[in-house]
Amino acid sequence: MTRKVGYRWRLREVMAANGMFHTTDIHPHLAERGVDLSPVQVYRLVAQTPERLNLTVLAALCDILGCTAAELFEPTVETRSGRARKAAGGEAPTTSVARRPKRARIVGDDLR
Repeated sequence: MTRKVGYRWRLREVMAANGMFHTTDIHPHLAERGVDLSPVQVYRLVAQTPERLNLTVLAALCDILGCTAAELFEPTVETRSGRARKAAGGEAPTTSVARRPKRARIVGDDLR
């Protein structure tokens, strides 16, 4: 069994709860705390899920929004079994595995 660990980024939700509905609303607050991010970087931080996050930025966000880091992201865990098991009826469960197309095989006398 494998476990895939991820997270759900909730910055936009926490901002909305604090009356900040635009990405530009948080930019001056970050600058006051010494976090120098471009408008594009702030947009990505708010609108997308970051793969990496500087702890200084995280601390500044928590200070601005009056929240903890646990409120900004929610850990998720997805558990998968290692192999498909047969169901009680003898059929393997259907999975959404992408299959590759079969290669065409030309047979006939027209090949010269």
